[in-house]
Amino acid sequence: MADSAIRLGIIGLGQQGGMYAGLITEGRVPHMTLGAICDTDPAKREKIRATYPGVPVHEDYQAMLASGDVDAVVTTVPHYLHPEMGIAALSQGVHALVEKPAGVYTRQATGLIELAATKPELTFGIMFNQRMNPLYQRLQQIVASGEIGRVLRSHWTITTWWRPQGYYDSSAWRATWGGEGGGVLVNQAPHQLDLWQWICGVPQKVYAKLGYGVNRDIAVENEVTALVDYGDGVTGTFVTCTYDIAGTDRFEILGDQGKIVVEDSKRAVVTRLRKPEAELSAGMGMGDVMRLFTGEVDLDTLYTQETIELESPFGQQHADVLENFALNVLDGTPLVAPGADGIHGVRLANAIHLSSWLDQEVALDFDERQYLDLLNERIRAEGLFPAREG
Repeated sequence: MADSAIRLGIIGLGQQGGMYAGLITEGRVPHMTLGAICDTDPAKREKIRATYPGVPVHEDYQAMLASGDVDAVVTTVPHYLHPEMGIAALSQGVHALVEKPAGVYTRQATGLIELAATKPELTFGIMFNQRMNPLYQRLQQIVASGEIGRVLRSHWTITTWWRPQGYYDSSAWRATWGGEGGGVLVNQAPHQLDLWQWICGVPQKVYAKLGYGVNRDIAVENEVTALVDYGDGVTGTFVTCTYDIAGTDRFEILGDQGKIVVEDSKRAVVTRLRKPEAELSAGMGMGDVMRLFTGEVDLDTLYTQETIELESPFGQQHADVLENFALNVLDGTPLVAPGADGIHGVRLANAIHLSSWLDQEVALDFDERQYLDLLNERIRAEGLFPAREG
């Protein structure tokens, strides 16, 4: 297998597709070669031929799938197209790596995931590159192993997604219900929605308040405050926006035997209690509390703290997802980001939207038809794109 490599076809050579082409041609994905590229823009196709001589260039993805030039494809295109192209690839026996999100609405993403389940011989992955961040991999292991006990509460403030008006004006499909399917929840925040659920679990219900076009001339949400309920008294909150130029990235996970605090997705302080919190509480009287508050008690007798800082060079996470995907095709190496996991972020984003539209708490097994009907109402009101089908 050492000398084996799969041929990747890139659908759409914009910023993201160009990044993947660069990673492959630079040799940063050892078991992958650039098989072909397709783009509907004639000017881009000419540029592709000049930049990547010898690489086949196609006008559309269907032609590329039928060409025999590729073993797998990656879908670096607008969100609504991810499921359609993933289904087309898998249907023609081509492995599929879809960009996030797996779809704009659950009925769309489920169609792709169900089709993939009938093709176990093919690899179906999703570009959740943050799962390759060594810091979050370590934290996922800590939580999964029970080192901080049962998770009681989690909170993520991620407001480092500042975008100026010029960003939204750069393309007609940006920040529209019909072109993008939403705002920060489907564009900037899917990685955090995935990591949150990957580490802390999938919630049962959500209640959310959203701001639409806050300080920006757009129709979709660019501010989110969501409260989720996991059952058994376990809760979580998620806050994000795209108009905070100073930005904050802070992720806290509280367990009954410890706590994790992550700053800027770069460093984490892990607190491990020497005894479960309930046991510490039961064993302390008011005298002990006073000694604690006045500093007479050495906190090292109650818990230990570890600071974790792990490097994640720019582009390495994406290269690692591509390599992991290639190895799964070649020898069955387990996927870090299986495509089926993409439904969790889509479902949570949809539930957050629906809670805001209905102004009520929404279960994660919400009425998918109701969501699509309300989404289509917003698409029709824009008058820019056709309504979506289930």
